[in-house]
Amino acid sequence: MGVGVLTEKLIESKKIFIETYGCQMNVCDSGKIAHLFGARSYQVTSDYRQADLIVINTCSVREKPELKLFSALGRYLPLKRGHLGLVLAVGGCVAQQWGEKLQERYPGLDIVFGTHQLDALPGMVEEVLATRQRLSRTAFREIPGGLEVLARPDPAVPSAMVTIMQGCDNFCTYCIVPYVRGREYSRPSAAIIAEVEKLVQAGVGEVMLLGQNVNSYGLKTPGEISFAELLFRLAKIDGLKRIRFTTSHPKDMSAELIKAFAELPGLCPSLHLPLQAGSDAVLKRMGRGYSAAAYLEKVAELRRVRPGLALTTDIIVGFPGESEADFQETLKMLEQVGYDQIYSFKYSPRPGTRAAAYNDLVPAAEKDERLARCQALQDGLGEALLKTQVGRLTELLVTGPSRRGQGEWSGRSPENRIVNFAAPEGIGVGDLCRVRICKALKHSLKGEVLS
Repeated sequence: MGVGVLTEKLIESKKIFIETYGCQMNVCDSGKIAHLFGARSYQVTSDYRQADLIVINTCSVREKPELKLFSALGRYLPLKRGHLGLVLAVGGCVAQQWGEKLQERYPGLDIVFGTHQLDALPGMVEEVLATRQRLSRTAFREIPGGLEVLARPDPAVPSAMVTIMQGCDNFCTYCIVPYVRGREYSRPSAAIIAEVEKLVQAGVGEVMLLGQNVNSYGLKTPGEISFAELLFRLAKIDGLKRIRFTTSHPKDMSAELIKAFAELPGLCPSLHLPLQAGSDAVLKRMGRGYSAAAYLEKVAELRRVRPGLALTTDIIVGFPGESEADFQETLKMLEQVGYDQIYSFKYSPRPGTRAAAYNDLVPAAEKDERLARCQALQDGLGEALLKTQVGRLTELLVTGPSRRGQGEWSGRSPENRIVNFAAPEGIGVGDLCRVRICKALKHSLKGEVLS
């Protein structure tokens, strides 16, 4: 039997298991991987023990996701003893960072593919099946591979993620993203608009635009439109109900983008605006490019043009050199801004970043204690904020049956708050429904359907 015939037989009706760590960009990339292999007769399985191909899509923003990868490899590699045709692949940011060193540490790992090599994965799998030789491809490309792979929309989900750019040129001192995602590259606006139009035709009502720093979209591409102009053009697509985006850098929040929040009803009044720290001294050491006062000015202007705008943020506690007084400035910012939610983490040094060479480290116990205080404060602030929503009317995009059960359904408000409700007959995923908020829970709301 020839190699081509053998490969064809091996690929026929196989199963793929995908494990994803990290940001929404990784979730989106995993959807693209599923689409690429679905076109090659692979079926996605939720049981890794049934899989013929296991793909781990990794994150290296902090140490914890890296440790999750090593734990997963310890779980999956022994499966190869009982399944000789099993292919194990690792992609994403850890793959980009480690490259072939991963295979030196784990000889049974078949494939390592970097963040610019997503579209190369199917060919790599075929080559491994044909030759049983390990492969590693982590070279950066001028145009990252996979950006134009369009994941098939899930009819059970009313929203879809659309990558508009990849990479980052900011080089914050603590951040590994520019080293593992590469420099900024903006997709052509015409391709983005065409993708969103296709998604809407397929029944998608909401899109989430993704990039490491969406605010800088198009700025380094001659003749390309700005991010704000992209939003205005997408808002004209008939049938597109809602637009969201992430992530934004505060220093790049332009007047034009703030104007979009004022003038586009379909641009949801919710924004993830990473603060990282409330102390100017810490922000300077992080290389963030703004002060706490400048951040507050942006927030005030956004809420002036879009009253009720909901904000979420990222917080790093225990950055090298952070004093108790510095940390108190962060807590003060949480109270001043009033976030719906924060994503808070202890600082962990990332190899190759400037901050990894800083010496004035905060003791581990102190980082633990600060993180606990930060989260406790936000828990109280978040609950108090949700209570202010009781009695208000809002429109939900229905997402499906509630995780709470009890016959309830769930939806998201324009502010991206979860609202559970008793569903009337005929309600469906993707529908819009008006509700009155009748109760605030710890992390969600309860509503009564009006129509």
